[in-house]
Amino acid sequence: MASDSVMDAVDDGALANGLDASSRPTLERGSIQSIDRAANVLALFDQHTRSLTPVLVSERLGLNRTTAHRYLQSLQSSGFLSSSYGPGPLLDQLSAFVSARQQIVALAPAVMRQLSDRTGLTAVLSFLGRSGAVVTLVEEATVGTILLTVRIGTVLEVKAAQSRALLAFQSDPAVVARIHSTLEPAEARQEEVELAKVRRTQVAWADLNRAGLASVAVPIFGSRDVQAAMALIGTTATLSPDADPAPRLAMLKESAENLNALVVS
Repeated sequence: MASDSVMDAVDDGALANGLDASSRPTLERGSIQSIDRAANVLALFDQHTRSLTPVLVSERLGLNRTTAHRYLQSLQSSGFLSSSYGPGPLLDQLSAFVSARQQIVALAPAVMRQLSDRTGLTAVLSFLGRSGAVVTLVEEATVGTILLTVRIGTVLEVKAAQSRALLAFQSDPAVVARIHSTLEPAEARQEEVELAKVRRTQVAWADLNRAGLASVAVPIFGSRDVQAAMALIGTTATLSPDADPAPRLAMLKESAENLNALVVS
């Protein structure tokens, strides 16, 4: 086992370069020493521990105080910790993000059930994943002989209505660029045009080339950014830009506004 002094030297390189100095064997094990240690430091926060000190980190994690102090300084400079080594702005941001999602998941089903009953269509709610919208909640229509639905956990295409609603209001252009990198250059340029339309109207239609099917989505906002997308799915006879969608679209917008109000409050 390496001594603390040897691990200090390894960690110096890791903290300076963002990677463990023994990266190759470490990566092969599926773990990076510096990240594991940083996670262990942050895990020390609980209802009784609201700020950290080199002494506390040293005693609880079995590190020498120099190593513990260096980790606290690095986490502070990165935004994970405050100047007093309490939770920093980055942790606050992540906490708010998770809290908003949890709030939406708790409040959305009742709003979506009412929307589905009023429109006679299936209502869907999605969050943005790495490659597109990910279906999180579904309230299926209870009337009619044909049921259109989608499985929870489905990753929707880039050109799906919910993906467009989420990407159009992303505050980080890198997120959009990464997801659009799967498209051909001409398709990516066309998607930028479509997203501009969504930003103007706050309504996104799907463009999936599936005969007879249609979907429309609107964004759900949190305090700072788009949080989710709510959609209706149906047939082109009941839901499409050419089939007088105004009544159902108005109900969808109203439901999104109601959910937005609940989340903000």
